[in-house]
Amino acid sequence: MTSLGLVGLVVTVVASSWPGTVSRILVWPSVVLAVAALAGEVRPIRLSGEDDAGTLSTSAPFILALTAIGGVAVAVIVQAVASLLDDLLHRREARKSLFNTAQYALSVLTARAVFCWLTHAPFLGGPKLVEVRDVVPLLVAGLVMITVNRVLVAGVVSLATRQPFIAVVTEDGVAHAVTNLVLISVGCLAGVLAADGAGVLVLLVPFVVAAHLLAGAAARHAHLASHDSLTGLANRDQLRRSLDEGFTAAARTDGNGPGLVLVDLDHFKDINDTLGHPVGDQLLRQVARRLVSDLPEDVAVHRLGGDEFAVVVAGNLADAQHVARVLLRSLDDPIRVEGLDLLIRASAGVAVAPEHGTDPQELMKRADIALYYAKLERDRISTYAPEFDINTLERLHLLADLRAALEAGDLFVDYQPQVDLADSRIVGVEALVRWEHPVRGPVAPDDFVPLAESSGLITALTEFVLETALADLARWRAAGHDVRVAVNLSARHLSDLSLPPRIAATLARHQMPATALVLEVTETGILSDPARADLVISALRALGVGIAVDDYGTGNASLSYLKRLEVDELKVDRSFVSDIATDTQDLIIVRSTIALALALGLRVVAEGVEDEPTAAALREIGEVIGQGFHLGRPTTPGRLAEQLERQGGHSVTVGARGL
Repeated sequence: MTSLGLVGLVVTVVASSWPGTVSRILVWPSVVLAVAALAGEVRPIRLSGEDDAGTLSTSAPFILALTAIGGVAVAVIVQAVASLLDDLLHRREARKSLFNTAQYALSVLTARAVFCWLTHAPFLGGPKLVEVRDVVPLLVAGLVMITVNRVLVAGVVSLATRQPFIAVVTEDGVAHAVTNLVLISVGCLAGVLAADGAGVLVLLVPFVVAAHLLAGAAARHAHLASHDSLTGLANRDQLRRSLDEGFTAAARTDGNGPGLVLVDLDHFKDINDTLGHPVGDQLLRQVARRLVSDLPEDVAVHRLGGDEFAVVVAGNLADAQHVARVLLRSLDDPIRVEGLDLLIRASAGVAVAPEHGTDPQELMKRADIALYYAKLERDRISTYAPEFDINTLERLHLLADLRAALEAGDLFVDYQPQVDLADSRIVGVEALVRWEHPVRGPVAPDDFVPLAESSGLITALTEFVLETALADLARWRAAGHDVRVAVNLSARHLSDLSLPPRIAATLARHQMPATALVLEVTETGILSDPARADLVISALRALGVGIAVDDYGTGNASLSYLKRLEVDELKVDRSFVSDIATDTQDLIIVRSTIALALALGLRVVAEGVEDEPTAAALREIGEVIGQGFHLGRPTTPGRLAEQLERQGGHSVTVGARGL
């Protein structure tokens, strides 16, 4: 098709009678129409506010007028120049630019042929004045030109995407037909008035602008019916159509597919709550551009609402998983919004027909379950599996019960002692949240804390632990124990810029100084959004709150952030500590870590002290606080108070873990 169009263009230009054209052409009207055609191509009707959203060229009416008053050669040359100029401005690849030029040439040549057939004018006969009786033939020629152009483009899209040709060619057909009819009518009017000179055409400008605005409004209305107004992406209705077309195409070829990838941003609600919805909208627009940027042009990204996106994949499971990886990889680099570098993470759920669903509704449901599982298990990409249905139902019930337990105050906190190994005194405790389910019995924190983190309940859960720990702290201090409490923060909290003022208000409510509180953060929490984590941690330290690094050694950038961040305490993970009495390598790692921490002026808490040989090995290393069953099991606030009373009212450091 490209070769046919280019050959037709060249033959027309070479075979035309240029002396006759030059002698009969209406020079200035033709110049005005040519300029209008160029402007209409490079300044098209924009279908939404996004710079890269869909557009509709308005060069057609002026090219149509030129096919009559300028001759077919002039018309194809102007259209080719306009198309090449637009491709150059948008830096389209040469192959696509050649296709555009060729399909426009075929459209113009067909329109000229129809016009000449209806008016009995010679095809290569050069310019012809448009009289009133020629309006209907010119209008028909214009409609044919638009139709041929749409059919050629739809054929290529259908072959590339494996969508049914009829579905592609009729997409937005009714609304665009009305728009194109308005534009073609303007072209017919310009053709008739050209005989009166360029000045009359200039007087036509207000009417052309009005037609442009009307056509633009109609086109945008049609576009918004199937696209998201914020991002310019296809919407949920368009996704359903794409899935229907994918199933139809797969049925024709007896192949697999379509595949569906759902993508949801992690912790986006926190950004909206903290920075405001305008910033959230800016972020969504940039995310949309990122998601589109690395995918082929024939693969559409849909926005389903909020921070959820979807892509239909024509292919098998491997193809869908590859697309999921591409989508998430596009968000690896920070996104700059309002002077902040935001590191956005996302989760993806994948489902593919017919293995995971035999119709669009079932495939959507299975992909949504896979996405939920990915967020719950903190896997960035999850492919649907049948067992997810059962697990999802159970977890949803558990989540509902957790929400009810928080509202009813059915959770409680136990404390595990932390002991100064030098003199065997309790110098701290770790607060452990507990849940006694009325039917299930005790529910392990590892079962309900991830639920809280993925659902947004983590804020309420941590506030409960913080309130409880500070209330206990107030009683211990009233009894003469000058103690300090630490509460664990999740990654979600480190992205919340409203956390520092909330912490300050909670301390004031319990009449506790900021220096009495230490907040524990993890390496993974810091690295999930380093830019915002730095801001939050700096603001907390400015209040006077201490910062502890929990589970030290289990992440992958410990030294880099210890150099950058100011922290007060290091908690060495039990996976390194528990075997130091028998494993030389673990002993070397723990000894080096403790030496580093002490050299930096940090307190050191070693978790996982389960026997006396481990405690003895730690004593030989240096000033270390130990925690583990050998030193004390979790106990109630009342029993802990009794232990503190037995050892006397001396200064005690109490480390409270929020979760």
